Amino acid sequence: MTKRGLTLTLGVFAFAGLTMGAFAQQRGGGAAPGGGGGRGRGAAQQATLLFREGWKDTTAMTPLSQSLVTNPDLELKMYGTGKEDFGLTNEGGVNHIWTGLCAAGCGVSLRSKENSMDLTGKGKIRWFIKTSGFHEVRPLLKLADGTYLVGDHIDSSTVDYRESEFFLSEVRWLKIDMATVVTKGKVLDQVDLSKVDEIGFVDLSPGSGHGDGGYSDVGWIEAYGKAVKRDAAAK
Repeated sequence: MTKRGLTLTLGVFAFAGLTMGAFAQQRGGGAAPGGGGGRGRGAAQQATLLFREGWKDTTAMTPLSQSLVTNPDLELKMYGTGKEDFGLTNEGGVNHIWTGLCAAGCGVSLRSKENSMDLTGKGKIRWFIKTSGFHEVRPLLKLADGTYLVGDHIDSSTVDYRESEFFLSEVRWLKIDMATVVTKGKVLDQVDLSKVDEIGFVDLSPGSGHGDGGYSDVGWIEAYGKAVKRDAAAK
């Protein structure tokens, strides 16, 4: 082999080695899943099912109330202009909350009587939702210090009910005034999700009333994370 040929051959092997090294680094490197880029910090621990709520069976539209919650450990919280905002009904075998009568933004959350929730790492929400118009369902949290947060994750499905899930550590958060259901301030750089008191959903748009137009239907909802025993004074 000539000197020129040997030089070209060595160059090809060197380039191939660099390319394979970069590819391996891309596949193996990076942060562990669930880190959230500084949002909702915590180890990427495996999350377990904290609760699933699918609401009690009802045929006619019924005002949503604590009596329609199936899990005896969960307390229902409703936010909006009035409790008449929310109806519970059944469509195609799916018990669901309907937001069509919300005069402004409105939200529903659930609180465990015994535990707060550590939603760091792989903490996530799974839910079954349908929407009409341009309405969107967003996650709603209340932290143990009383701060309410709404996330930038949105789900909408105008054709039929759709199941979706997402890690809360990947969500970006705004504070929200739940007396008016209006966001405030700027997107937060960091959020501590290690002690969450309530978890649920919010629809920031007013409903359009009965019939198609604008509303959200929220069927079952599941929360995954780690239960943290609540102090007796906080129960």
